[in-house]
Amino acid sequence: MDARVAVFAPSPQLTITIEDLDGEPDVHLHAGGQGFWQSRMIAALGVEAVVCATFGGETGRVLRTLLEGEHIDLKAREVAARNGAYVHDRRDGSRDEMVEMLPEALSRHELDDVYESALVEGIRAGTAVLSGPSDDRVLPHDTYFRLTSDLAGNGCRVIVDLAGDRLAEAVRGGPHVVKVSHEELGEEELPKLIQKAKEIASSCVHGVVVSRAGEPALALLEDQLYLVRMPQLEAVDTRGAGDSMTAGISAGLALGMSLTDAVKLGAAAGAVNVTRHGLGSGGGEAVRELGKRVELEPIEE
Repeated sequence: MDARVAVFAPSPQLTITIEDLDGEPDVHLHAGGQGFWQSRMIAALGVEAVVCATFGGETGRVLRTLLEGEHIDLKAREVAARNGAYVHDRRDGSRDEMVEMLPEALSRHELDDVYESALVEGIRAGTAVLSGPSDDRVLPHDTYFRLTSDLAGNGCRVIVDLAGDRLAEAVRGGPHVVKVSHEELGEEELPKLIQKAKEIASSCVHGVVVSRAGEPALALLEDQLYLVRMPQLEAVDTRGAGDSMTAGISAGLALGMSLTDAVKLGAAAGAVNVTRHGLGSGGGEAVRELGKRVELEPIEE
């Protein structure tokens, strides 16, 4: 069977970005949101991304049209709750948020349907990524406990990249890999981050990867600690690097890589992403080549 990853993307976003083109405004409309950005990188790495998502309102209709041109297998549920959207101005080289429209909450039946879709597709694929919406009101936090537990209990490797209560609920369900930032853990010192990673790993987690901004990521893989070292690249836009790292790890596992090799691929995917303007973007060939240069340096305690 071909390599596949199911992506739970409960409420994608419509993104509108204004760039500068020879002194004139250049407006770009794209599908966005954490789950979609992850699925884009998964597909770039040669793995089929099966995206389970909801679409509602005017923003939802536009998103569906935009997604028709993407290389993903979309499992769409039409809902009454409208999708969110934002407008960013990048004409001066930085990313300035002009406006954001938050998504609406899913009804109980709408949530049941997208949950069921993610459960079925995750079990079929054997690997699943659970992403979050842009606002907490879209779905209850305990959805992530239930879905993680249900998928893991049926032989699916679950990778989560979440924050706050969503992260806590997913960890309680026993995912395969957790990717988290040092900001989310509220620590900067390496010894304290190691302790936090061990606490997460105690919930039957095989791997914990902690991104640390410009510092080498920390990885706790099957009880072995590593620093993830890779060549430095000049950053154009650091936003979305973490999502690309998560996507690379999940794609590597779906391709049959060891956990250590999958983390190397994820680190390379995150690094390539920062050299580009598009979130979740990067060529598979570039990621694989850079992955050869990623080193996992063991940490001895």
